[in-house]
Amino acid sequence: MSRIAATFTQLKAQGRKALIPFVTAGFPYPDVTPELMHAFVAGGADVIELGVPFSDPSADGPVIQQAGDKALAAGIGLVQVLAMVRAFRQRNDSTPVVLMGYANPVERYNQKHRRADATEGTSAFVQDAAAAGVDGVLIVDYPPEECEDFAAELKANQMDLIFLLAPTSTDERMQQVARIASGYVYYVSLKGVTGSGALDTDAVEAMLPRIRQHVSVPVGVGFGIRDAATARAISRVADAVVIGSRIIQLIDAQPRDQVAATAETFLREIRTALDS
Repeated sequence: MSRIAATFTQLKAQGRKALIPFVTAGFPYPDVTPELMHAFVAGGADVIELGVPFSDPSADGPVIQQAGDKALAAGIGLVQVLAMVRAFRQRNDSTPVVLMGYANPVERYNQKHRRADATEGTSAFVQDAAAAGVDGVLIVDYPPEECEDFAAELKANQMDLIFLLAPTSTDERMQQVARIASGYVYYVSLKGVTGSGALDTDAVEAMLPRIRQHVSVPVGVGFGIRDAATARAISRVADAVVIGSRIIQLIDAQPRDQVAATAETFLREIRTALDS
């Protein structure tokens, strides 16, 4: 059982919902990410999504795009992201970490880091991510019908492959995702990019039973959750709430020594609402 599956099993037994914060690795300061990840845990995070900076994101709104641009300008790539996970694991070996990003950095990593001593059938990325302590991978532009081998490779290394579902997802697409997804699925609650529009909790409530007809893993909901009240409303129907853009906004332009504390304070409010 992966760390992600074990976490959701434990939360279900406790009657609690997962809090999953997102931050772009290397933002707002290139060296702050491991400290920020520990602050997430202190604030009540159950799983951490760590964004891999990429120059041409398709699902990210302006807030996360700008965070990615700032991280890229500071020299943050997949090599540095894996180093951040390793640093986090020196003090925390229990909280699941999911890398969220796009195909290009993964494919490029595999091209640049091919090794003669690599385990047969295991790519450089999967081998190095597993060694760093990564628990799951969400690649926005990897469609399920094209990555069954990748999913099997991850699973063989105790990692989960997580997929997005959207308001426009068909039953056929949900079935394709259900066949190979593990850990959890991430329901994008809005038509659009991250941080766009107001969340319609009634629409989410209507959609989740349909998703669960096909998907047996937990369902997390993100895009548009910005405060404790919305998080609590979503948690009534979802297994997890995912918050990203609001965290990015709160920590942007904070002094270096206030970044972690700002994030921790915000997440404590969300955690209290989820548990109330």
